[in-house]
Amino acid sequence: MFTGIIEEIGTMRRVAESGPSLELTIEAAKVLEDIRIGDSIAVNGVCLTVTRYDSRTFTADVMPETYRMTTLSELKPGGKVNLERAMQAGGRYGGHIVQGHIDGVGVIRSRVKEHNAVVFTVEPVDLRQLKYIVPRGSIAIDGISLTVVRADDRTFTVSIIPHTLAETVLADKHPGDRVNLETDILGRYIERLLQFGLSDADGPGGEVSGPGGFGSRASGGNASPAGSARGSSSGRSGAGSGSGLTEAFLRENGFL
Repeated sequence: MFTGIIEEIGTMRRVAESGPSLELTIEAAKVLEDIRIGDSIAVNGVCLTVTRYDSRTFTADVMPETYRMTTLSELKPGGKVNLERAMQAGGRYGGHIVQGHIDGVGVIRSRVKEHNAVVFTVEPVDLRQLKYIVPRGSIAIDGISLTVVRADDRTFTVSIIPHTLAETVLADKHPGDRVNLETDILGRYIERLLQFGLSDADGPGGEVSGPGGFGSRASGGNASPAGSARGSSSGRSGAGSGSGLTEAFLRENGFL
């Protein structure tokens, strides 16, 4: 897990490609201070595992799924990348919860200076990602935790302060360049819960109770209509009611 606060900019020293997979060697300094084999380091927002290292570089593998879903396949020796070590327990979450699991790629459509800031407009290659991108919400672009300024049915914008621009690879990004996107995981979890619902019917897991006495029964993946996202007429679910998690309940209680 990461927080989207870039620790340093690394330099690509070697890119070994073998079909739809890569072995990357990156020169760095700060992220090497306490490095160990098996550590996780986010490279342009992609969580990679350290396979070897020395006093100046570390090496990580890129598997085919990551190759296809991210911009790592576009890296060349001499190129610059954002680097962040995994979050330590007890550390400060200066950004937001970032997993390092990229949802897809976005294309920068414009870069406009606005007083001391630079506003980037980005269009996701897969427009379905836009449903998880909300104004004033969080998004990670090349691993950088940023606040969404605006969003419409094709693009979204972020405003970058001078410090962030100077300390990340965004300084070198221009219209037409591609970036890695990771949307906020909270929205995706909520959507998944609504897809399956929490059924009233007894399932293998028995009854599941949450904070404040909120109760439902695990369905084992076979949600009944009464427990589906739209199945409850009232959407109310209080202590011991067992009526399940519904879209109406989430709206009534301010989650949607």
